This record gives sequence, structure tokens and C-alpha cells, in this order.
Amino acid sequence: MILYCSHTTPRLQYIVDFCSKELFDEPIRVTSDKTEFAAATGPRLNYSTLSIEGAFTIQPAALLFDIGIAPQSITCFQVNGRKAFFPSEGDFPFDVFAATFYLLSRYEEYLPHEKDSYGRFAHTNSLAWREGFLDIPLVNYWLLDLRNALTRKYPELNFRYPVFKYIPTYDIDAAYAFLYKGWWRNLGGALRSLIKGQWRNLNQRLAVLQGHMQDPFDPYEWLDSLHLYCRLKPYYFFLVAARNKGVDKNLPASSPGFQELIQYHAVGYRLGIHPSWASGDHEELLREELEWLEVISGQSITRSRQHYIRFTLPTTYRLLLRHHIHQDFSMGYGSINGFRASVASSYCWYDLEKEETTALRIFPFCFMDANSYYEQRYTAARAFEELMHYYRHVKKVNGLMITIWHNSFLGTDPAFAGWREVYEVFLKEEVFWISA
Repeated sequence: MILYCSHTTPRLQYIVDFCSKELFDEPIRVTSDKTEFAAATGPRLNYSTLSIEGAFTIQPAALLFDIGIAPQSITCFQVNGRKAFFPSEGDFPFDVFAATFYLLSRYEEYLPHEKDSYGRFAHTNSLAWREGFLDIPLVNYWLLDLRNALTRKYPELNFRYPVFKYIPTYDIDAAYAFLYKGWWRNLGGALRSLIKGQWRNLNQRLAVLQGHMQDPFDPYEWLDSLHLYCRLKPYYFFLVAARNKGVDKNLPASSPGFQELIQYHAVGYRLGIHPSWASGDHEELLREELEWLEVISGQSITRSRQHYIRFTLPTTYRLLLRHHIHQDFSMGYGSINGFRASVASSYCWYDLEKEETTALRIFPFCFMDANSYYEQRYTAARAFEELMHYYRHVKKVNGLMITIWHNSFLGTDPAFAGWREVYEVFLKEEVFWISA
């Protein structure tokens, strides 16, 4: 397919490339040459205000031809029962390229906005939350609508038909509840439990340290069996905090037990760095944490997910690129579940300030156990319903579904009773039949 526009821009080429990869096996060719476009045979897409007979026409909004970043006037309306914006004349009711670019680039996050209590972009600022489409992969639905419209115009068009894919990922923020923490930390924990009258916690700690009970944050062998049964290849993101304080409270990187855990997972799984909260303010800490994880695992680390989903655009992603991270799994909210970029596909990050496509590939997640439990206050049963909601939508568009679970939720800690069972049912009764 060939696409005509008045002139090409980095924004236009970026989003056309994304849509091409989602829809076709071969890329859409972009041209600003009217003669070339007129002479072309086969399907033609006219992305201009000109009237070109026989071509599929989408009249463009200004966004992909603008220079700089400025507030956008956006009014949503309904198309096929779902929200859309940037209305357009022609063969499609809105500028799907400009609207998709707005969502994927996270344009709104470059504009002045309020922060949440952790200093992050608050989900309540987002268009998706305000307009009620945060819980669906809207971009994927739009592309299905575009495919159907193009098929009506050009029945001979050959499309790419992707298949649903599920990737389980795990954040190891606290590798163990009691093990390998040393006598000083365990003594302090035991005294706190004693003072507060937390007898169950105290007895549990003593039983684990005496070898009579499995650590409540240790689901690792259980997960191995589950992955083997369901034929899954997960990602593990380890917090190897250079400064162990605040919300960065994992075992120290020098801990032999922690090193053994990392080395074990490095053999059969894909690892990534879970950059500490403090590393967002001090670049040298990220460098140190990456070096530690690479030395311990014996691998080059090129994947990441920010601890507490703390990232700011474009600063954080540029930082990752400087340290040779090529895949990031942070695109989601740390305050609510849903599709932050409104998409269930991986895609390259576009640096909106530099106006360039980067080598950093984004893998968005839609569900995190901690969001359901701490932020949304869901029970395990309610979280299962939410998980199934995302599963059904992503499966419907044959997209990529990524979830985040923490080892603490999947162990035997009574505080998270029922969550382990929810995950097992989800994998065995739903995902397994897709991968089998």
C-alpha cells in the first residue's frame, strides 16, 4: 500500500510504521509525490485534504505536521461504540493516525500536569481515564476498524493476522520475608513484632529461621512448575538497590542467598533490572545497580521496569537508553490498572521533544497485583474478575497481554490469602489453552 501526504514528518513516518507492522506484513510506503501516487496501482491511502479519485481518504488533523508541543483541543465522540477524537472527513470518521500518535507518544505527559502522591503523572490527568477508555486497548480496536474499512474498499488487500500472546512478569522487590536478612535485621523485626503484639508474624519468623517453615515470600519452585505446565516464558525484574532504604528495601546485592536466587533464574528465564526509586534521582546508582545485576547473573542486562512505576518522560527513557536498556516494561500506572498508552502491542518509544523514533521498545502492562490490592482495594475474587476483563479484551484484538505479579503475593503470607489461587486458575484454565 502507498500513502500520499502533502509532506512527510518524523511523527507521520513513526505512526505509519507502527500501523504498518500491526496491519500488514509489508510496510506502507509514504510519498509526497502526487504523480507517483496517481500512477500507483493497487490500494492507495490519501492522507491529505486533496480529493483523489479512487483512493481511500483520511483527512488529517494538524498534530502530525505540528512543530513543538502544545495543549490539544480534544473532544471525544463515539465510533462503533468506542471513543475517538480528531474527527475527519473521507472514508474514515477520524484521523486514526494522529489519535494513535497522541496516545502512544504519551503527548499529554509532556504538558504541564499535576503529580500524584509519589510524584508521578497522575492517571486522573489522562484522557483515557477522563473519557472512560482506560480499561480497553483502544488503539488496537481502532486498527481493527481501519482494517475492516480498508477491506471494504480494497477486498484484495492482504493483512497480517497476529495471535494473542501472554507474557507473565514478576517484580522481586522483597526476595524473602525473613531469610538471608542477617541476625541484626531479623532481631529488629522480631522486637517490633513483640512490641506490637504481632504474635503470628513473630512465630512465623522463628519457624522460617529454624527451618520448620518455608519463607512466606518464596513461591519460586511453585512458579517453576506453573510455568512448565502452562508453557510460559516469564520475565523476572530484580531490585538490586544500591541504597537500601525507603521503598528500596530488598536484600543487599552482596547477600549470598540473593545472589543464588538471581543466578538460579538467570539460567532458565529472562532477567531485567528493577531500577530503585533512588536511581531516578541519581544516575550513578542506576549504573551501579546494573553492574551488580550483570556481575551476579553473568548476563548483559537490556530490560527494565521502574520500581513503583516511577518514570518521567522523556527523562527516564533517555536515561535507560544511555545505559543500553532496549526494552522497558514500565508503561502502565502504579495507581490503577489499565492501558496507559491505550494499546496492547509493543512499540518503539518516540522522543517527542527530539522528534525522533528511538531504539527503546515499550512493552505495556495492563494489570498489577499491587494496584488491585493496595490502590483499588480489591479482594482476590474481585481482582480475578478484573484480570479476566483485560484478558477478554486483549484476546479479542489478538494483542499482547502483560501482567505484573510480586513474589510476596504468590507465596504463603496470610495477608495475601487467595491471590496465589487466583493466578493459578487464570493460567491453568485460560492462558494454558491458548499456548497449548
